[in-house]
Amino acid sequence: MRITILDGDPEALKSKLGQYVEQLQVQLAARGHEVSCIHLRELSFGHCTGCFGCWVKTPGECVIDDDFRNVCRAFVNSDLVIAASPITMGFVSSLLRRANERLLPILHPYIAFKNGECHHIGRYERYPKIGLILARDDQTDEEDIEIIEAIYRRNAINVNTDLVFTALTDDPVEETCRAIDGH
Repeated sequence: MRITILDGDPEALKSKLGQYVEQLQVQLAARGHEVSCIHLRELSFGHCTGCFGCWVKTPGECVIDDDFRNVCRAFVNSDLVIAASPITMGFVSSLLRRANERLLPILHPYIAFKNGECHHIGRYERYPKIGLILARDDQTDEEDIEIIEAIYRRNAINVNTDLVFTALTDDPVEETCRAIDGH
């Protein structure tokens, strides 16, 4: 399975999340998966400006010419994308939020009804499954995790896929590997 990890940790690799992601990469590769990790903090990419140029001017590609174009390519060419982030002020990092916004080009501007709701039509035949890895901070409670998971479940619907697991860095890496192998 081709797995891409979007590391939204603004800290260096020796953070709790960084160490967890590093161990996860090693164990998934040992299980035969093709794993790549994109450290968002190392990229230069701006915010989505809401210009809709990715739909009108350069269909399928953001008009902002920065490092994020390669992230979109990696996303659509994966079987599983894992969003990894520390929980900061009750939500994922600003890096990961910005990355989520910049995925807009992978969809068409057209809308269709799915299960009684309006959603964008996918630009591609298939999309990767989504996984979520979160690192708690001192203020994190269960409600924070539930809210983040609910939002990512809804985001997955918007990109024509499913959220297949949520893991915490408190969980053993082996459990997360088993959850991934199950999909």
